[in-house]
Formats: sequence, C-alpha cells, structure tokens
Amino acid sequence: MAIQTFEGRGITIRFDSHRCIHARRCVTGEPGVFKAGVKGDWGDPDASPVEDVMRVAYACPSGAITVERKDEGANEHPPRANVVMVRENGPLAFHADMMIEGHGKALRATLCRCGLSANKPFCDNGHIAGGFVATGEPAPRESDLQISDLTGEVVVKPVANGPLMVTGRLEVESGTGRAVERVEKTWFCRCGHSSKKPFCDGTHKKIGFKAP
Repeated sequence: MAIQTFEGRGITIRFDSHRCIHARRCVTGEPGVFKAGVKGDWGDPDASPVEDVMRVAYACPSGAITVERKDEGANEHPPRANVVMVRENGPLAFHADMMIEGHGKALRATLCRCGLSANKPFCDNGHIAGGFVATGEPAPRESDLQISDLTGEVVVKPVANGPLMVTGRLEVESGTGRAVERVEKTWFCRCGHSSKKPFCDGTHKKIGFKAP
C-alpha cells in the first residue's frame, strides 16, 4: 500500500503501512483523529488540536506515522540523545537521527531482531507468531560516552545475510529504560540466534541466515 495522506487545516498526517507494527498508541491516544475499525478514510487531522496530533504521532515507535504542521510552529526534530530500546521478546526500537541504508532518513523505526520478519529490516510482529524469546534487560556494559555525546547522525546498515551494523553515537536501553551501553559503532543480531543478544556473535554464519 502507498503512503496514505490526510490533509487537515493545520497539519498533514502521513501513514506508511509498510512500517506499522500496530502499537496502537495513535488510536488510544487520539481516537477521534486515528479511527479504528472504520471503512474508508480513518484519519481526521482536524478532530484535535495540532499539538495533540503531533504528540501522538511522535509516540509512534515504528515511524509509520509522520506529521507536518502548516503554521509556523516547529516540526519533529532529532532527539536530544539517540537511543535504541531492546524490547522484551521483540524488536529494536530506534529513536535517533537515522539514515537506514536503502530506506532513507528516519527519526523513529522498529527493526527486526528475531530473523522472522517478512519485511526486513523492519519488524512485522513475526516475533509473536514465531515465539521469539530474548531478554529486554541485557547486562550493562561500560562506556565512556556521556548522554550529551549522543548526537549526530546514526547510520543503520543491514549487512547482507548478517547483522545490523550501526555507526554513530547512541545509547542502548533496556525495555524499562535502563542504560545498557553507549556506543559509537556496534553490530546488532538480526538472525535471532546470537548468544549475546542484542549484539551479534557471528551465529548467523553457522545457521545460514539469509536476509538482504
């Protein structure tokens, strides 16, 4: 499905179904704007104030929803600190000033780490049906970086038949928000079989993992 666009008087909403993981923060946050279970147009940008629409859109972890306001107010800006959250038994949720190789710029994205998504590098909730099990509370690692250092572009490169190579300063967070490590370059497992999750340990080579 192409990106859907909903034009309002004060704001434009865009929805990319290719990236949606059905987190439902939109329909529970502003149900009058993001209407669940309706036929036809389900987006009504004028049903709430612009600031409320923006607040809910920015809570979309996958980046499927983006907005652009039509007044002189500020649009979404890169976060003050780049972070990636490790979801319990689930994906990697990035909120960073990102360039995802092959997919362009993004500020929010939820990327597969179970190896089961049919929409790699993005999550499609394949971890649920596949029964993927992996902690969202990995052990902490030492780092010399400070929170104030976690700015600048982060480049995410899906390595063919291998991990996600991430270059740039960001904090790896547990699912509860605890700092796991601050890195400048790292490799995240996306085959689902590393013994060092969320980090790669080379197991993808042994099991013949295939992914673009």
